[in-house]
Amino acid sequence: MKNTPIDFDIVKQTLKEAGIKDVSTASIREIVHVVSIIEKLTGEKYIRMEMGVPGLPTPEIGIKAEINALNSGVASIYAKLDGIPELKNEVSRFVKQFLDIDVDAGYCMPTVGATQGAMALFMVANRTSKDRNGTLFIDPGFPVQKQQCKALGHSYGSFDVYDYRGNKLHDKLESVLKEGNYSSILYSNPNNPSWICFTDKELKIIGELATKYDVIVIEDLAYFGMDFRKDFSKPGETPYQPTVAKYTDNWTMLISSSKVFSYAGQRIGMAVISPTIFNRKYPDLKRYYSSDSFGHSFVFGGLYSLSAGVCHSAQFGLTAMLKASNDGNYNFKEVLIEYGERAKKMKKLFIDNGFKIVYDKDEDKPIADGFYFTFSYPGMSGSELTEKLIYYGISAISLKITGSLREEGLRACMSQIKPFQFKVLEHRLKEFNKNN
Repeated sequence: MKNTPIDFDIVKQTLKEAGIKDVSTASIREIVHVVSIIEKLTGEKYIRMEMGVPGLPTPEIGIKAEINALNSGVASIYAKLDGIPELKNEVSRFVKQFLDIDVDAGYCMPTVGATQGAMALFMVANRTSKDRNGTLFIDPGFPVQKQQCKALGHSYGSFDVYDYRGNKLHDKLESVLKEGNYSSILYSNPNNPSWICFTDKELKIIGELATKYDVIVIEDLAYFGMDFRKDFSKPGETPYQPTVAKYTDNWTMLISSSKVFSYAGQRIGMAVISPTIFNRKYPDLKRYYSSDSFGHSFVFGGLYSLSAGVCHSAQFGLTAMLKASNDGNYNFKEVLIEYGERAKKMKKLFIDNGFKIVYDKDEDKPIADGFYFTFSYPGMSGSELTEKLIYYGISAISLKITGSLREEGLRACMSQIKPFQFKVLEHRLKEFNKNN
């Protein structure tokens, strides 16, 4: 074990000083912190797959629009809580052009990243009934969202969807919902971390059961349009990004700009709420907010409690990128497909060196090549594999913190891996396989 690409003693000492007893339960940011220290101490660059950071440049049109907004003086002015009109209109157009869902601009709001949008939705959706106080997560999923529920004092439950694809999802989901404990359902599509993508059949099941049991769906579209097996990037043309909004009125959605536009640093996302839910009155909301209206409570109770608006200049930047997409002047797939190409090459390197892909199918179809993939190594637990790979200059996170039952697996994000690093990755994987 001491014959590793990264100095064994430095790695061991750094992990000890960080106080991480089991790296499989460490948060993403904890792994980031530890690996950054090791890189500094050793001078060795890691193959960093632990954090979903965009690895492509932001479209120039967005940068220029934000610079122009700053030069016009918006930095000194509070933006409206529910967003500038130009942005709201383009979000409305985007939802129509790329999801084929009609929703007026009034139901579209910017948030400080999709993370803030999720927090605000939890604050309202999970308080619509005094008899319910929780979210059902269709896992695996983004660990921070469960942490948000914990911080709010909300209960939550989950199940790993791997064994419940297709028609099997109906009975499993209904068996949980009929207990009447949950106010909301959350899933991501494409999924972080597994990169599974729900089919229209599965979304129909979720939508119909949400209606039957009067539960609000929070659809996390952080990786919008990034199932590269289909082309969702042509405005107003099929195929459209799949959405549960086709099958229920009980929907809300979160759309991130971080990946589709590589705009992560500006912390701006979009929340879109079904008119039915936005305008619905829930008397139990008066326990926390000044109004029993979901929409009013979301804007003036949820968003306003978290931030007095979204960065003003970033709203203009996002507006420009959305408009370019809506008008057909910017094709996000042509840019983002680079992630799929990297994933395809990286997965082959792992498989060729003894690793297995954990979540490998969407029902009966091979999983897409995209922003993430999951892997394991025969005979090793997720905890052992996560830690051992650190000694080999490779960092990833354990599926254990994502709600997955495949605790032997790890999540890999390829966004930070540049093509010139593939040779380094291949060498380190070969050494790992040889020694283990």
